[in-house]
Amino acid sequence: MSNITQVVNVDKNLKILKKGVHASDIDQLLSSTGPFTFFAPTDIAFEKLAKGMMDNLLEPQNRVKLTDLMNNHIVNGKITYAELKDGDTLTTVNGKVLVVNVKNGSVSIGDITVLPREAKIRNGIMHLTDTVIQ
Repeated sequence: MSNITQVVNVDKNLKILKKGVHASDIDQLLSSTGPFTFFAPTDIAFEKLAKGMMDNLLEPQNRVKLTDLMNNHIVNGKITYAELKDGDTLTTVNGKVLVVNVKNGSVSIGDITVLPREAKIRNGIMHLTDTVIQ
């Protein structure tokens, strides 16, 4: 069974996330014991950012900003899709508060859609998002 970093490394829809995870060194955190809930933005999510924003964040001098952005997607503990309840608040590893919305069986963080991902991960769980949490 893989850890979160290993799952990100091999998913063809998470190529931009993979760059961000490694450039920010959060691959170390996401490879550790955990457990973590990781809201993983897809490549489509990153493409919604302002043109050139991610390329800029990947520059070595912007590592702190990149790490902060990546940490917006990580919550301590393992929270399954079914456990995400309307009105729940989740606090990320960097202190950002995420508000869960559930409407007609669909889950979102604010207005960001969360998609379940049932990969077997030994140090937590990963859900996909269609937008980067800023």
